[in-house]
Amino acid sequence: MTIETISEKVGALKRRYGEREPERLCQCMGVRVLYLPMGEEERACKGFFIKKSRIPLIVVNRDLPPEVCRIILAHELGHAALHSKLTDMRAFHDFAPFDQTSVYEYEANLFAAEFLMDDEDVLSLLNEDCSFFDAARMLRVPPELLDFKFRVLKRKGYALNPPLYARSDFLKEMPASAGRPGESAISR
Repeated sequence: MTIETISEKVGALKRRYGEREPERLCQCMGVRVLYLPMGEEERACKGFFIKKSRIPLIVVNRDLPPEVCRIILAHELGHAALHSKLTDMRAFHDFAPFDQTSVYEYEANLFAAEFLMDDEDVLSLLNEDCSFFDAARMLRVPPELLDFKFRVLKRKGYALNPPLYARSDFLKEMPASAGRPGESAISR
């Protein structure tokens, strides 16, 4: 799936349902969302998407800070919107070993980045000479997710050079007891 296709899918969902919050969009789309305790350990599951009896279901680790839950929900919503036909064969979750180049994780990250951050907000911060890491902090996202947004913006024709190139499995590595999004080992 191309970046353009994912961006168009996000835009179509926002227009169709008029929602910009992942939890409300899930409700509109008929995707059930459960928040369950899954621990705060470094390798704790952060969330997953499955279809059970043809009902799409996203489970998010409620032990995570609210800002991180929102990012995980948007990522899993990406699986629901982009990969729901594939769940008959597999569940999408972050506690199984991933190939770092997983196409599905890459696409779900692009979806989350495009859904959670408006082009204008990102470009406005950068035009104010905000650093990449300060922009991530102000947008309340991890720098890795901002990196995925940069990939979308570059495909739309903007000349941007992010200071990092995030792996598809970066959410798996985010500590469950992480500080605010925008703070990572890189930006501390």
